Amino acid sequence: MGMNVGSASEDDDGGVMVDINTTPLIDVMLVLLIMFIITIPIQTHAVKMNMPVPNNAAPPPKPPEIIRIDVDFDGTIGWNGEVIPDRQTLEARLQAVAMQPDQPEVHLRPNKLVTYKYVAMIMASAQRLGVTKIGIVGNEQFLN
Repeated sequence: MGMNVGSASEDDDGGVMVDINTTPLIDVMLVLLIMFIITIPIQTHAVKMNMPVPNNAAPPPKPPEIIRIDVDFDGTIGWNGEVIPDRQTLEARLQAVAMQPDQPEVHLRPNKLVTYKYVAMIMASAQRLGVTKIGIVGNEQFLN
């Protein structure tokens, strides 16, 4: 921004001043900036969580009983490390588990190479006989 001081010179043809006055534009920009700062909501970095209510009841007296059923690659079934010879023996043991008032957890652990029909047979038998606490463990072997 230039400013002419004194009388008009030969270079000045008495024309219109070409420079734009930016002072009002800067003032308007500052006012708008302040308005935006005021109107933007304050960001809170809090996570709202529903925490459990503390319970003064005693913890369970003992951990739950776990029954491990292993299925080998050739369809051999193991019950806590003991080989089960046939399906009737397996179903008799599953029936005994289903009859208990507080059923133990049944962990079904198939081998990576076993065909699905053996695993499906065990799960179908357990469901038909009323075993409610059954789950497949060892899924990390199927990732690759």
